[in-house]
Amino acid sequence: MPLPKLPSRPAAILTFPSGESPSPKARSTKAAKKAATPPAPEAAEALPVQPELSGLQTAAKAREAAPAPNVAKLPVGDPAPVAEAPKPAKKAPAASPAKASTRKGRAQADNGPRRLFVLDTNVLLHDPSSLFRFQEHDIYLPMMTLEELDHQKKGMSEVARNARQVSRSLDALVQDATRLDDGLELSKLGNKDATGRLMFQTTAVHSALPDDLPMGKADNQILGVVRALQEKYKDREVVLVSKDINMRLKARTLGMAAEDYYNDHVLEDSDLLYPGVLQLPDDFWNRHGKDVESWQQGGTTFYRIHGPLCSQFVVNQFVYFDGQLPLHAQVREVSGKTAVLATLRDYTHGKNNVWGITARNREQNFAMNLLMNPDCDFVSLLGQAGTGKTLLALAAGITQVLETKRYNEIIMTRVTVPVGDDIGFLPGTEEEKMLPWMGALEDNLDVLNMNDSESGADWGRAATMDLIRSRIKVKSLNFMRGRTFLNKYLIIDEAQNLTPKQMKTLITRAGPGTKVVCLGNVAQIDTPYLTEGSSGLTFVVDRFKGWPHAGHVTLQRGERSRLADYAGDVL
Repeated sequence: MPLPKLPSRPAAILTFPSGESPSPKARSTKAAKKAATPPAPEAAEALPVQPELSGLQTAAKAREAAPAPNVAKLPVGDPAPVAEAPKPAKKAPAASPAKASTRKGRAQADNGPRRLFVLDTNVLLHDPSSLFRFQEHDIYLPMMTLEELDHQKKGMSEVARNARQVSRSLDALVQDATRLDDGLELSKLGNKDATGRLMFQTTAVHSALPDDLPMGKADNQILGVVRALQEKYKDREVVLVSKDINMRLKARTLGMAAEDYYNDHVLEDSDLLYPGVLQLPDDFWNRHGKDVESWQQGGTTFYRIHGPLCSQFVVNQFVYFDGQLPLHAQVREVSGKTAVLATLRDYTHGKNNVWGITARNREQNFAMNLLMNPDCDFVSLLGQAGTGKTLLALAAGITQVLETKRYNEIIMTRVTVPVGDDIGFLPGTEEEKMLPWMGALEDNLDVLNMNDSESGADWGRAATMDLIRSRIKVKSLNFMRGRTFLNKYLIIDEAQNLTPKQMKTLITRAGPGTKVVCLGNVAQIDTPYLTEGSSGLTFVVDRFKGWPHAGHVTLQRGERSRLADYAGDVL
């Protein structure tokens, strides 16, 4: 929604108008500063050397050897002079700290030799671009890592695609290389940040590992390579990088340095994730209540406030103040220490219900304002089980599809990761195969059609199924690549189980007039090797923060039942 133009009001002019010269006092001050600053010496005009300098004869001989008129040279190898003529100051080159290899933002001083990182196979399968994520440090690939890559390259899964991508990158690096013993430049393919070298295991290694560890196992062979590298490069730090916790534990028990791969982590701690909601301090009005401008447009009241807290606001962030002069508003614009706030529509009131659903708490009201806002193209809702994420998204979607006709249909999808053992293949079409995964959809549709089903349970269930067939389409994630959704309301359920690459694939399917809603709980991740910091849901929440057409809310309070709330707290 574009902001209206404010009525102009007089403001203090702090700069001089164009064409008007500054005051004589300012001019004189400027001239004095200019005169006080000594001019920098030019190359053709050298500074005079004082006669008290020692080693004058040596300087004369040097001048005779290489005559240069009007250029004075200091003696070479002479002891410290008593006095020197002033020299132009030269900026010393700033020492660039060596960023840590695997963890973003961790900086180390580049005083010692480069670290040598031995990559486990699961790191390459998890992030195919991990070869180029280690900045100035070197990478070592054991022969067993290449062997395991070869075993994983077959198939259509995400792991197989990553294995093939790594193989193509390695093939491009070794192309036109005559010797691999000295390593290859990682910047060969255009990755300027990767200034280290890639080294391969070209000879058999023999290292002393405990007899209890069978050398036929792939993990133990990689550990043997790490031990051999430690003995070979005693002046370098050799570090094993692996996503396998048990392998890192074995490495540390054997006295080897081991780290997890952190470059894919958006945040170090999930508590730092952007919540989308900010509680204003108690002294908010005392510090920001002066010179408040307000106006109305389209039933919404806007406030322009000034103060130090405004610089911490994020566009589309919700702020609230529950003390005297309560305020529930959304940040629409931030400019320095000035912000524009807009009041919200109260969806907790029955007259503003959405398909019979009203918001039961503050965060649900914030979420409903985002879901019903046509100018907000991307909405992400986080929260534990029972906070109402799916119900609010479906209610807003059905209202905007069936009543306001803003969207053509609702498309719902989710990643099919089972919690327990897999039940095998499912019969039927694509939608029939996806229906067992969409139990939450039917449960919430029953709630939304509760009023219609009062006349009869069979009729209500039939109406629910008709609604699913007519306006709600259930699609599989596996067939999304290459599609374009026009005027659709796309709901991505259980988005915490998606990788950042899968999330990018889904969101880029959105065409003109499409709204994307991501729902999930980062505390319930079932996908292997995904954590709260590397989940695709965490990725999009952090990257879309501050975009004028995106919003995020973390729902706090459960509204499913008192039993579910208590179980979530104590279990």
